[in-house]
Amino acid sequence: MITVRISFKKKNEASYISLLDLQRVMQRVLKRSGLPVWHTLGFNPHIYMTFACPLSLGQESECECVDVKTEAEAPDFAQWQTALNAIMPAGIEVTSVEPVQMKADLIAFACYEISYPASAAPQLAQYNALESVPVEKKSKRSVKTVELKTYVPALELKTEGEWVRFPICLPASQELTLNPSLLTAFLEEKFGLPAANANILRTRFLTADKQLFH
Repeated sequence: MITVRISFKKKNEASYISLLDLQRVMQRVLKRSGLPVWHTLGFNPHIYMTFACPLSLGQESECECVDVKTEAEAPDFAQWQTALNAIMPAGIEVTSVEPVQMKADLIAFACYEISYPASAAPQLAQYNALESVPVEKKSKRSVKTVELKTYVPALELKTEGEWVRFPICLPASQELTLNPSLLTAFLEEKFGLPAANANILRTRFLTADKQLFH
């Protein structure tokens, strides 16, 4: 049995598909495609699927992936990609289909590009002068304070037309995961920049030694 990684982009209107709904979308698309994917056993068999680092609602991504299994001996992955893209909903595009090379638990960081209207550049630049940026990370069991400057020491601003953009990389491991919304919420509270004006795009995953996850 081969474990297959389906990598895809999730943009525009698809950014508002929740993880639960995305699971349903993928189940239906894989069933409609007729591809030889493996189903779990038992009274309620369904397609085996695992997603890496679920994306928050409203955020876009160029590096999402879902792993499935197949018992096919020599799958035509180019045909898989074509078949899936033919029936994917708007905003989701399969970029590659290939055997799994790295396990998802090797992911240590997620990198993002955050964009604001160009008029926000002066307020964003003020972040760089701050010595400390404490934010509260909330979980179901606790609230802990995290020093965001440890992970985002400065915003490398680049103005492109009507937008100002900057990249950041945040922990995305089993030990610690930080959502970029912690930064946009801080920028709203500190500098009055509405978090709703920020476009968050996840661009890639990295391993602990900063190698590209694939």
